[in-house]
Amino acid sequence: MYITNDEDVAKIADKYGVDRIFVDLEQVGKQERQGGMDTVQSKHTLEDVKKIKNCLNNSELLVRSNPIYTNSKEEIDTIIKNGADIIMLPYFKTCREVQTFVDYVDGRCRVCLLLETPEAVEIIDDILNIEGIDEIHIGLNDLHLGYKKKFMFELLTDGTVEYLCSKFKHKNISYGFGGIAGIGQGTLPAEDIIKEHYRLGSSMVILSRSFCNTSKITDLNEIDKIFKDGVSAIRNFEQEVSEHLAYFEDNKKSVKEIVHQIAYGQ
Repeated sequence: MYITNDEDVAKIADKYGVDRIFVDLEQVGKQERQGGMDTVQSKHTLEDVKKIKNCLNNSELLVRSNPIYTNSKEEIDTIIKNGADIIMLPYFKTCREVQTFVDYVDGRCRVCLLLETPEAVEIIDDILNIEGIDEIHIGLNDLHLGYKKKFMFELLTDGTVEYLCSKFKHKNISYGFGGIAGIGQGTLPAEDIIKEHYRLGSSMVILSRSFCNTSKITDLNEIDKIFKDGVSAIRNFEQEVSEHLAYFEDNKKSVKEIVHQIAYGQ
């Protein structure tokens, strides 16, 4: 998945095999949670949903709505009318919010939950009993803040992500977690994270801002090259990983050691 509301960038990502273009409408409460942090806070609009949908040939369109609030029904209706293939609910804490979201969508497109609060983790079994959930993505940024962790990938090494993935797998719900930079990049190398995705049976990841930061890189030819080379490198690495399933456990230990060093300097 790649987050953008820029038609030219979306066309490039679509051309080079990014499975989903991600329009991000979430604003309600986000500034309060993440204000002052070096995180992406998008200013996408409902009109962007239609605009991006119209320029895609291969990729699906995923739209993150706001958390459940006063105007959720109208917002969800417009998102669906404007062409979303998948709609994502962020920052929920209760079964009622999830049920309301599923009811508002009413089977008109696929439902993805963004699991990113400790409160939702606590009641995950009850949430998974709600009919109409197609997939779940674990949002490591807000979730690690909720658990007061120092580094978001600590959740990958303390058993939290593995625990949740096993729950989703048992319910036959597609799932993913977090984001990755390009191959050869990242404080925790993208290669190590991809191996963990395969070990845990994940089928979704977000291409992070560091994969292609279009607020700093504006030349379309350079963006084209980043996506052409970057997506190809990830796909080639995925092929290699899928052929060498045995090294997952060694990678798990390696990731744990690096995460501990990053978080605690030991």
